[in-house]
Amino acid sequence: MKLAFIDAFSGVSGDMTLGALVDLGFAFEELAALPGALGLEGVTIGSKEVRRGPFRARQVDVRVEGKQPHRHLSHIREILERGALPGPVAARALAVFTRLAEAEGKVHGEPPEKVHFHEVGAADAIVDIAGACLGFHRLGVEAIYSSPLVVGSGTVTAAHGVLPVPAPATALLLVGAPIDLAPLAGERTTPTGAALVVTLARSFDPPPPFRLLAQGIGAGGRITEDRPNVLRILLGETTGAVDRRVVAVVETTLDDASPQVIAHVTQRLLEAGARDAFVTPVQMKKGRPGVTVTALCDPALVDRVADLLFRETPTIGLRVRHEERRELAREEALVRLPEGEVRLKVVTLPDGTRRARPEYESLAALARATGASLEALAARALAAFDAQP
Repeated sequence: MKLAFIDAFSGVSGDMTLGALVDLGFAFEELAALPGALGLEGVTIGSKEVRRGPFRARQVDVRVEGKQPHRHLSHIREILERGALPGPVAARALAVFTRLAEAEGKVHGEPPEKVHFHEVGAADAIVDIAGACLGFHRLGVEAIYSSPLVVGSGTVTAAHGVLPVPAPATALLLVGAPIDLAPLAGERTTPTGAALVVTLARSFDPPPPFRLLAQGIGAGGRITEDRPNVLRILLGETTGAVDRRVVAVVETTLDDASPQVIAHVTQRLLEAGARDAFVTPVQMKKGRPGVTVTALCDPALVDRVADLLFRETPTIGLRVRHEERRELAREEALVRLPEGEVRLKVVTLPDGTRRARPEYESLAALARATGASLEALAARALAAFDAQP
């Protein structure tokens, strides 16, 4: 699996992201043709090699001639959907702009669809976001990770006047994400940069071990004295079938909840995004029987899982810890039996061999519909999978 690690030690912006992607090998000719593909008039893109402190870096400059209209989210959606972009690229770019609209809406007290985009709705921001999504796609990146984001300090002048750093929309975008408050002068993470990272990055945890393929250095427009104004993106490839990630373990021990509540909460935890949720019988103080309810989730979901447990159970305290989780590479497969289709979960072992297991819900639905035994259907589904070339 190809992955990208965004090393935002000096912040992140849209143009810095484009510069790093071009430096990694994203064809500048395709990026330069993007404004035309999106139907944006008066927009051109330049690229040059520059120095930022000790770094040789690639600077990408999106130039806009003439006045650009203020756009709503519906206008952005129309531009992206009618443009000559691959489907996944248009969807990701729209997800980034939707995140921006939600943040701007909260700042101004408006619903996302009513927000008038100013800087972030201008043509250069459309190119920044669509171009970044296209660049990751062309480089074959399947997973994106990021370091904590350096936000800067002081103030920034925007369409609404002088704002503190991080700007209000940037701060809302970064809720739940780790930030670095190093006292660097000026705005280092822009709303566009923040929206790109929080939307596209799988997590802010270290990526799994990978073989480094290349690094790209993208330059910001300002020359800064305290830290080079560059963004580094590392491009890599995972080294085997085992993926390592950090997972949060959230648990509580109960002796005063009914079995109905426990069953309900376990299902709600899964619906809230937990990777797994389970119940373990325990003996508590004074000899009372109880249960430990455990949820495994991404670190970014800890607050959501904790709120659910506090709201839905009688607990007055939780335990939270972070552990390493190792996962085999997995995929889904489909086999066709005379009775119907069966989905299988397929994992790849470190030695390259594959192992399949039928999905229970798929088997159970077929068994109910046909009257065939679950065990017989499972055996035939595995045999059909093994018989595939």
